[in-house]
Amino acid sequence: MDLLTANDAVGVYPSSYYAQTARPLAPFAALDGHISCDVCVIGGGFMGLSTALHLARAGYDVALLDAQRVGFGASGRNGGQVGQGQRLDQDELEQLVGAEHAKALWHLANQSVDLVRELAASDKVEAEFHPGIIHADHRPRFVPHSRDYVAKLNEHYGYDRISFLEQDELRQLVNSPAYHGGTLDMGAGHIHPLAFAFGLARLARDAGVRIFETTRVTDIERGDPAQVQTDHGQVTAKFVVLGCNGYLGGLEPKVASKVMPINNYVVATEPLGVEGQRAILRQNYAVADSKFVVNYFRFSDDHRLLFGGTESYGYKFPTDIAAKVRKPLAEIFPQLADVNIDFAWGGTLGITMNRMPHFERLAGNIISLSGFSGHGVAMATLAGQIAAQAVAGQAERFDVFSQVPSQKFPGGMRLRSPLLVLAMLWYSLRDRL
Repeated sequence: MDLLTANDAVGVYPSSYYAQTARPLAPFAALDGHISCDVCVIGGGFMGLSTALHLARAGYDVALLDAQRVGFGASGRNGGQVGQGQRLDQDELEQLVGAEHAKALWHLANQSVDLVRELAASDKVEAEFHPGIIHADHRPRFVPHSRDYVAKLNEHYGYDRISFLEQDELRQLVNSPAYHGGTLDMGAGHIHPLAFAFGLARLARDAGVRIFETTRVTDIERGDPAQVQTDHGQVTAKFVVLGCNGYLGGLEPKVASKVMPINNYVVATEPLGVEGQRAILRQNYAVADSKFVVNYFRFSDDHRLLFGGTESYGYKFPTDIAAKVRKPLAEIFPQLADVNIDFAWGGTLGITMNRMPHFERLAGNIISLSGFSGHGVAMATLAGQIAAQAVAGQAERFDVFSQVPSQKFPGGMRLRSPLLVLAMLWYSLRDRL
C-alpha cells in the first residue's frame, strides 16, 4: 500500500484545523518534461523547504519536487511544538555519544529553535512563535529526574530558560489531575505548523526556487550529475537532497531500513473562549507529557484545544480518529470528556530506533536527512540549513548528526512494523503501570 495515497487524495490537504486556517498557497505545477539544476530537493516539508530556501539564498539553482503538496505530510499536521534539545535528553546522549558530542548536539538544538523564531518573524511566514513548553510527569517517580535535569541544564549547559515545577505549580498552569511535577522551558515554544510551511514555501519561491507539486519521484540514478526520474519528467542535478521522512517508501532502501513510518493523530475541539482556555491552561504554553506514547496539547489562536495522542503502525488511519483521541484527552482532562470535536486528522512521521535524526551521505552528491521522530518542527528546519551547507562543502554540522550511531529496524521493511507493534504494546502497558 502506498503511504502517499493510503489515507489522502492526490493534491488535497487533509481536512484539518491547520488546513482550514492557514492562508492558502496557490498550487505549483507538476513537472512535465526535462529540466536541469544545481540541486534537486525531494520532499516539500520543513526539511526540504528549508534546504531549498538556504541553497537559493546562497546562489544555487534549486528545483524542489513533492509527490503531493508542500507541507502536506507531517510538517503540516503535527502538534506545532518547537522543542529545545534533541528527542533524547542529554543524559541519554552523553551515554550514547559522550559528553563532548552530546554538548554539540545540544547547541545545534538551540540553533534549531533560534532558526524557527527567525524565519517565523518574516512577514511572508504568518506563523507567530508563542514561547513556553511544559514537560509534565505522569508518574511521581519521574519527578526527581526532572528536578535534577533542570539543575544539570542550568549548571553544566549554561541553559537558564528552563525551570522545575512542583506538582502544585504545575497544577496552577495545567488543570489536570494526571501530572505530578515537571518543567517549564521558556526557550521553547509552539507555532501553526502548516502556516509555517507555507511561509517557508513563499520565501523559497521568492528566492528563486522552482517548486513542483504532485510530482512523484520514481528513481534516482547515481552519477555526476545524478538523474532524478519522476512520473512525468526528469531532473538532471549536480546534487540531490532527500527530505522524504515518513513518506520515503522504497525510494532509498538504505534509508528505509533505519527510518520507519508511523501514524499519529490530532483533534481540535470547538472554540472554548478565553476563559475556557484559561480554565485548562493558565498560560499560552504547549504541553507534552512523559508517556512513551506522548500526549501533547496546546491552544490555537482562536482558543481551541489542539490535542494529540495515540499512534498506529499500519498504513491506514482509524475510521474514527476523533473517538481514538478522545480517550486520552478525557483521561488528561475529565472536564472535557464531552467537548465537541470539530476537526480530527492523522499524519505520518518518520522515526528511528534511537529517536535521533538520521543523516546519511548515500553518494558523493546525494544526501538524506530524515527520521526526526516527532521533534521535527525545529530540527527538520535546521536540517535544511545543514543540508545546504553540506552541499556547499561545509559538512561539520552534518557530521555531528551523521556520526551518531544508528541501527536498522529488525526484520527489514516487511517485518519491522509487526515487531514494532509488539514493542509499542509493551511501552503502552508500561505507561499505565
